[in-house]
Amino acid sequence: MSFKDLQLRKPLLRAVAETGYDSPTRVQEKTIPYVLEKRDVIVSAQTGTGKTAAFALPILQLLLDKQDAPKKGKTIKALIVSPTRELALQIQDNFKTYSTYTNLRTTVIYGGVSIDPQKDVLNKGIDILIATPGRLLDLHKQDVVNLDYVEILVLDEADLMLDMGFLDDVKKIERLCTREKQILLFSATIPYKVEQLANSILHDPKRIEVAQNSSTASNVDQFLYYVPKRNKIELCLHLLRNTINGRIIIFRRTKFGVDKLEKTLVKNGYKVDSIHGDKSQTARQEALNRFKDGATNILIATDVAARGIDINNLDAVINFDLPNIPETYVHRIGRTARAGNSGLAVSLCSADEKSYIKSIQQLIQLHLDVIDEHPYPLNPKEKPIIHKSKKTGSQHKKGRKSQASKKKKKRWY
Repeated sequence: MSFKDLQLRKPLLRAVAETGYDSPTRVQEKTIPYVLEKRDVIVSAQTGTGKTAAFALPILQLLLDKQDAPKKGKTIKALIVSPTRELALQIQDNFKTYSTYTNLRTTVIYGGVSIDPQKDVLNKGIDILIATPGRLLDLHKQDVVNLDYVEILVLDEADLMLDMGFLDDVKKIERLCTREKQILLFSATIPYKVEQLANSILHDPKRIEVAQNSSTASNVDQFLYYVPKRNKIELCLHLLRNTINGRIIIFRRTKFGVDKLEKTLVKNGYKVDSIHGDKSQTARQEALNRFKDGATNILIATDVAARGIDINNLDAVINFDLPNIPETYVHRIGRTARAGNSGLAVSLCSADEKSYIKSIQQLIQLHLDVIDEHPYPLNPKEKPIIHKSKKTGSQHKKGRKSQASKKKKKRWY
């Protein structure tokens, strides 16, 4: 199938052709016709399947006939709500690319940066708004954003949005838009809370599932190293020196862990950057740009900060800390081996993470290849480290009186 078969119009086909894409991905093939029919849809598809274009292209087509309103007369007709700033920026890049030969205006708003330039762009009038929930509601409260004319509402990465605590915000945003709008909900997985949200706001939606959520790319080599927790950094350095090279993302569970590993790798002469929730938006974007431009070749990240980031030509993913949610493993390693390339996924497993490996292998229905030949093997009998406080209780007996005060003393009265 080609993009022409999807009944897309010439300005869009021209822009798509210039990006070098010849044929639509499965998610685009299945989703675009229903969006053009103005149906509500629920799409379950992982990052890297081309889902942004699956809603960007039909939205642009549906708005083409309304593109020539005078600039000041432009109203927000499509609203895309995204959980993270990075993802919002990426969605804007897609819309900008595909709308090159149209007069449709797009902008993106998110927190962590100055609000005034965003107000200026909104006041000039736009057709398509991409936003993170917090900043969108801020600007709506200030009467800068008017959602009375929204015809299409997209909730992207809905499962992550709800995991981050945005459920009430999402419901409020949905209520602020027109009742007649079309809703497109995209999510990597459809857990119960996403299902509940969909049932409460979508009207007779068409369900589209692309690939099992449990599937991992067949051209990713997946290896597992059992290692004591205290030796993980040494093993990581050993692998970077001897086995893994190229462009690498290393996942850690906490922001503290990200910072600690970054300092160690920098000390050892590696070109490293990191992204996590405590970094400012500017710092995160600069780190991403340096990684994409090749100024650094290792990016250390937490899952939330890295969700939805589109990085091409990634050679390897290292799971320094294993995720306790098995689907997260699938998301992580799905970042390598894109577009037919091969990739490498390496997981470091300490004694207390063995149960995570069991869940992951059950989900992906695959036994990971265990590499025993390395300098820091885990003793099979080694038990998980449980940190206990050395204090066994107060050394003082109950009551505040000291022994001296308890002695019978003659009182002056």
